[in-house]
Amino acid sequence: MLIRLGVLSLIGLLAIGIPAAMASSVKEPSYTVVSESDGVELRDYAPLIRAEPLVRGPYRDSVSDGFRVLAAYIFGGNTGSVEIAMAAPVGAEPAGTKIAMTAPVGAEATELGWLVSFVMPAEYTMATLPRPLDSRVSLREVSAHRVAALRFSGWAGEDTVAEKTTRLAAAMQKQGLVALGEPVVAQYNPPWTPPFLRRNEILVTVSGPS
Repeated sequence: MLIRLGVLSLIGLLAIGIPAAMASSVKEPSYTVVSESDGVELRDYAPLIRAEPLVRGPYRDSVSDGFRVLAAYIFGGNTGSVEIAMAAPVGAEPAGTKIAMTAPVGAEATELGWLVSFVMPAEYTMATLPRPLDSRVSLREVSAHRVAALRFSGWAGEDTVAEKTTRLAAAMQKQGLVALGEPVVAQYNPPWTPPFLRRNEILVTVSGPS
């Protein structure tokens, strides 16, 4: 099973110089926990909008470049004129609308490169979001969807991710859940977080029992 890697905005934003105080204030997309069994949480996510630049190159380089493109967009690289308050000040930013950060940030492998994505704050619609000035950034609506989530601590290394992905697949089969997409690895902590306090998840969009 192909693994689509997801990385938390804290890691990428700190890497490009966003203050830790701001990074720690990012919000997650809204969801409702439907059930929990075999260590797997079934979640229903509300509709959302993603900002996604397509970046070509190796994974690490692409994610870094994608973060920078997205940061430029949410900190004012857009056609907006209404300023949206941030959780903490930013030292320097371009003119335009500032958009609150969310977590996690995803990176999805495609035939053309990597799609790196931020989920836009829930108060926005496609009609009210400012348009990106960078043509690499596209805005995409995602309808309400169900996700199977397996949470684990420690470092999300290759071997651990493979083991947890296999475990999630087995639990999904037992529960009658069918994968509608590839697994995503999500990390929710800044780099200095001790391994035993780290939150990682394997996420898969599924269909299955109501």
